[in-house]
Amino acid sequence: MKRFIGTMVLAVALTAVIPDRADAQCAMCTLTAENATQNGNSQGKGLNRGILFLLAIPYLAAVGVGVLWYTKYRSKKTVTMDDEPIVLN
Repeated sequence: MKRFIGTMVLAVALTAVIPDRADAQCAMCTLTAENATQNGNSQGKGLNRGILFLLAIPYLAAVGVGVLWYTKYRSKKTVTMDDEPIVLN
C-alpha cells in the first residue's frame, strides 16, 4: 500500500513539474513546415501526417496487447473436483 501511495505522489509531482507547452520539433522541421504552408506547398501536410503516423503506432500496439491479454485471461476457467465444476474467476 505504501508503494502504491508513493507511486501516486510521484506521478502527481511529475505532472505538476512538466510544462504546459513543449516544442518538440527541431529547428529545420519547424522552418520547413512554416515555409511550406506559407507558400502553398503540401510538404507541411506530409510532415504532419508522418508525425501523426509515428504517434499512432505505439498506441495501436498497446491496444493490441491489451486486447490479447483481455481475451486470454478473461475467459471462464473451470476445474472439476469431486464431480463439481469450480469457476476460477
